[in-house]
Amino acid sequence: MVRFKQTEDILKLMKNKERIRNIGTLAHVDHGKTTLSDNLLMAAGLISPKVAGKALALDYVEIEQLRQMTVKAANISLYHEWEGKGYVINLVDTPGHVDFTGHVTRSLRVMDGAIVVVDAVEGVMTQTETVVRQALEERVRPLLYINKVDRLIRELRLTPQEIQRRFIEIIRDFNNLIELYGEPGFKEKWKVNPANGTVAFGSALHKWGFTVPIAQKGGFKFDYIIDAYQKGYVDELAKELPLYRAILDMVIEHIPNPLEAQRYRIPKIWKGNLESELGKAMIECDEEGPTVVCISKIVVDPHAGVVATGRIFSGTVYDGEEVYLLMAKRTARIQQVSLYMGPYREPVHAIPAGNIVALLGLEEARAGETIVDLGHKDIAAPFERLRYISEPVVTMAIEPARSQDLPKLVDTLRKMAIEDPTLHVTINEETGEYLISGMGALHLEIALWDLKRRTGIEVKTSPPIVVYRESIKMSSQVFEGKSPNKHNKLYISVEPLDEETMKLLENGEIYDDQDWRERAKILREKAGWDSDEARGVWAIDENKNIFVNKTSGVQHLREVRETIIIGFRDAMREGPLAQEPVRGVKVILHDAIIHEDPAHRGPAQIIPATRRAIYAGMLTARPILLEPILRIDVKVPQEQLGGVLSVLTKRRGKIDQIEQHGLLMYVRGEIPVSETFNLADALRSATAGRAFWSTQFLKWAPVPESMLMDLIKQIRRRKGLPEEVPRPEDFLGP
Repeated sequence: MVRFKQTEDILKLMKNKERIRNIGTLAHVDHGKTTLSDNLLMAAGLISPKVAGKALALDYVEIEQLRQMTVKAANISLYHEWEGKGYVINLVDTPGHVDFTGHVTRSLRVMDGAIVVVDAVEGVMTQTETVVRQALEERVRPLLYINKVDRLIRELRLTPQEIQRRFIEIIRDFNNLIELYGEPGFKEKWKVNPANGTVAFGSALHKWGFTVPIAQKGGFKFDYIIDAYQKGYVDELAKELPLYRAILDMVIEHIPNPLEAQRYRIPKIWKGNLESELGKAMIECDEEGPTVVCISKIVVDPHAGVVATGRIFSGTVYDGEEVYLLMAKRTARIQQVSLYMGPYREPVHAIPAGNIVALLGLEEARAGETIVDLGHKDIAAPFERLRYISEPVVTMAIEPARSQDLPKLVDTLRKMAIEDPTLHVTINEETGEYLISGMGALHLEIALWDLKRRTGIEVKTSPPIVVYRESIKMSSQVFEGKSPNKHNKLYISVEPLDEETMKLLENGEIYDDQDWRERAKILREKAGWDSDEARGVWAIDENKNIFVNKTSGVQHLREVRETIIIGFRDAMREGPLAQEPVRGVKVILHDAIIHEDPAHRGPAQIIPATRRAIYAGMLTARPILLEPILRIDVKVPQEQLGGVLSVLTKRRGKIDQIEQHGLLMYVRGEIPVSETFNLADALRSATAGRAFWSTQFLKWAPVPESMLMDLIKQIRRRKGLPEEVPRPEDFLGP
């Protein structure tokens, strides 16, 4: 194993919170984020050039070979010297593609600052906006790095004045995002300004970069860079203006250390009492306080098992410590504590607050888990739930080419789902199919590549299909759901959830295992629910449906409450139209007759009664299918605009905005996910390959009525169901 700067030296720095920076890289896909990370690893990150001497070049080859693993790693620790002092910089690498925003969401929780990489030619794109918004929601300070400046010189042949105008335009667009999404106390402070060194410019490909203060200090003018490209001495730029120095100097000077950052981040990301012992310890980043760790990433290592990586917000984590997992509601013992030395895990005895740590022994931990010391398990509050801005909308069936590989396939898929909570793995009990669902076709493509890399198994897959949602447009009457033995009766109606309640669900302000008093208060104050109804919420399912109990004085209801909730969740998992998940429905229990003998009111009786009444209600409440809609942004030369508009309109796209920015036309619109398969080929063909475009999940919207019945029949056929939709009376019985 390559030995880097001594572990003891790094540990000493980790105890000095002023010398720690927790950062990440964020970007739109293909804007150069991974190339930037490679630069930092190669040239600066692993050890200071002063310390490394010539050994660095020897190490680089091995690190370059490990790069794929590094990208997978939750964290990379860098060492950098600034103004004569050493600093530990914990770098979190994040994917840029829209299908992987779940990784970005989880990574932001442990960062205090982010380098947002923007392509100098493409400028601020859809995913740039998404990651900046996510960062600001977590109170993570964004800095700007304008990459691929060489393209402005070599490809577009812009003059220095035109390049400067391009920079000004990108900085303006970036600051507009901070103005739009930033909180009042932060937006003005966090807007970037080249003059103070919060913007870096460069080419990660050619390893050079600078900030305005660095250029002024060294007496560099931009003409020198243009001259280097024209006369072919670009390699000299990397020596005189190394990119790693510009980026890491900017980080140390402008990203807050954990002590500063936790004072304003904890009130935003932690929902407990700030005046409690835990609250005060986290705000002060107190290594003597109770242990509190937020887990951001899970990797299942073939040798070590579950590796949980997270940020220590309070206390000191040590091996052998007994801790409590708030989400899993389990006690566990930490078997090993490690810090990241470059891409490697180095076991140590203990790591204090303010740092990022890798832990072994927490087999039940998942991304978003809050870990506390055992003595505080009954009074500790979890961190705010991680809110994923997208959800799985594309699915495919998967099976091994050889049946004997099935156990290994299932085991690996389950491990992958642990590592990536946005990858859903389900088993269709009736057909025996294994289904994987992801954020998009690329997400599934990468998952299959990863599966093959881990197992070597050859798999057969179905074509990717879009996942729809079932919903309703109006309220139903109250229906009687009878149990199969006719001894239990549930009186249930359904109605669409109102817009305000849906916003609360989508923003994660109300959720299933929330304290019912807090949830009732939010529903009353923000969604206008009456007090009794707000207090009567029994369950909220993962697809944004709510079950409300409005009964009074029903005997034996308490004993069957959990079984009714199971019936509700079952019904919401597969709706009556086409067995697609249900979304945006309020299910209300008005009354019930429950048999006094437990033998006659078991799950086999109560679950069907619940489901039957819900299905009958939905089928009489103008049932609809919802389809996932993507926002699409396209930048294209004016002469190719017609091709873009033609492609989008043929695919049921809706154009919201067309603007001219210099030589490019900016088109913003919406397009259904079902119309995006092969969209890349169509856009390339229609624009001679000159369009830059990107998509991100926008919303669920009703399928047009003209398509509805045909689509329902098509889905039912695919699932082996009778083509005709059942009638309400099919669920009510005699």
